[in-house]
Amino acid sequence: MESSALVPSIRRGRRADRRSGLHTLVCRVAGAACECGDAADTLKELCARVAALTRARHVQVTEQAGVRVGQPVLADDYAAFAAPWGDGHGRPVLEASFGADARPDEWTCQLLESAAALAAIVLSAERVGPFVNGRSAERADFGPLIGSSEVMQALRERVERVASTDFTILIEGESGVGKELVARQVHACSRRRHGPFVAINCAALVETLLEAELFGIEERTATGVRGRRGKFEHADGGTLFLDEVSDLSLSAQAKLLRAIQDLTVERVGGTGGRRVDVRIVAATNRSLSGLVANGVFRADVFYRLSGVEVQVPPLRFRKSDIIELTQHFLSRHHGRGRYTMTAAAVDAIMSYDWPGNVRELERMIEGAVAIAESRQIRLDDLPASLRGDYAEILMPSAQDDHTMRAWGSRYARMVLERCGGNKREACRRLCISYHTLNAYLEYQPGQKLLARRARLTRLAALSVAEQRTNG
Repeated sequence: MESSALVPSIRRGRRADRRSGLHTLVCRVAGAACECGDAADTLKELCARVAALTRARHVQVTEQAGVRVGQPVLADDYAAFAAPWGDGHGRPVLEASFGADARPDEWTCQLLESAAALAAIVLSAERVGPFVNGRSAERADFGPLIGSSEVMQALRERVERVASTDFTILIEGESGVGKELVARQVHACSRRRHGPFVAINCAALVETLLEAELFGIEERTATGVRGRRGKFEHADGGTLFLDEVSDLSLSAQAKLLRAIQDLTVERVGGTGGRRVDVRIVAATNRSLSGLVANGVFRADVFYRLSGVEVQVPPLRFRKSDIIELTQHFLSRHHGRGRYTMTAAAVDAIMSYDWPGNVRELERMIEGAVAIAESRQIRLDDLPASLRGDYAEILMPSAQDDHTMRAWGSRYARMVLERCGGNKREACRRLCISYHTLNAYLEYQPGQKLLARRARLTRLAALSVAEQRTNG
């Protein structure tokens, strides 16, 4: 039925009041979007405001395939307007049902159409993500991959190659190497870069809520339960990042299997599957092939995730990038001045193995900046665990004003101990001859000082004896 054939209802005020009502609706929806930031909650606020303005019994946003933009479904007690967003296979539709005392008139239909457009804006904003100064503001601390070493250049080239496809990617690497950063780089370089990037920490998923969290839940599935979309639907048109996928239980892996294979999800309490357009990127800090061999990870899930693999190197394998990373982290804290590091502090961080990788380096920089007395970070500002052998070997020599030969003697003893007392191996590591090593080992830092004091004592005694003789 066309809008001109609608039964007119009692007029609800002057046009100025109606314009004011529409203005209030837009302002309230904008406020709800800023406060909660979740599209589902914002749409609920939109429906509640529309129902209050139109005196409708019930207003909701559903997903239907039969309603098209510009072709609403209208009846005496019902109206449905398609939101100009999505595709014909599942377009969001704003529906309103009315009682006998409040039939939809022309103004009500215009308001419902405007509300459907607002719903499209809300959904589009969530899909594209927040923008600040023209740049995506998903996470301010996620920048480009930093490092000029050969392994990092190879990693960047591989990321660019695999990003041009829609294949599932498995990222492997130790904890703290930056697997999520690599996943975001893949997303940023792909055709999906304007879509959402949804990250899931698989280790934090509660087993009993896993299906509702991943696949969503229908309205009124249980008493007091509100319908909402799952992570797969949130990532529609973008990238879904499954972090620490190796921590999923076997039962959770089984539930995830079909969604990964068919890209179809069924909400809890639903009656049919929903097709989603997502690119899956999984990450793990353990070898999935080894877990499969031990029987703690499903082989069928592994084969669906491991089509394209990306290895992220640990920091100890690219130590030439440590200085560049340090400068990047220090630049975050410049504030009113520029932070620098002394040469001794730089030597210490370069000699450390960084078992926590880039994450440990970042936290170390934060701690050093917090306790540094000036804008220059010194060796003493670094954690004791990081200074390690560097402080143990060098600091005593520096405090006692030892010579280079004295320090060389200390270092030679340390290397010999690490070589298990094998002098030939110690010579090979130090690049010195066997005779030179023995000279370092036989040298005692205090010998020269004691000899000098004994010589001065003898000279003083001879001087006193000569004065007595002359007297």
